Amino acid sequence: MLYTILCYHSEEAVGAWSKDEDDAVMTKLAAVQERLHAEGRLGPVARLVPTTAATTLRKDSDPPLVLDGPYAETKEQLLGFYVIEADSLEHVLDTARELGRANPGGAYEIRPISTFTTGALAE
Repeated sequence: MLYTILCYHSEEAVGAWSKDEDDAVMTKLAAVQERLHAEGRLGPVARLVPTTAATTLRKDSDPPLVLDGPYAETKEQLLGFYVIEADSLEHVLDTARELGRANPGGAYEIRPISTFTTGALAE
């Protein structure tokens, strides 16, 4: 089954990391990603640009309203995501724990993915 691991953290805290601190976290994450790729379990991974670059479509008005900015009601922002192949929720939780050891702070939200098309994980 495919799962997504949504990566939440304080954008302010992550944005305050020095280049060396950021590079160190990304190096640790790359080690986990390389293993998942070798196991054939890693799908797309994305690191999102800051929410200051976001645009929001508010669907609750007619016509829908387009706004500059994220306008999410949260203290932590969605900073990126992984798509992971896992046999069970416990299996993907183990993967999230491993990613968490490489990337301090924040939270991971795990959701099963319901696909609409068939196909293999992206290389």
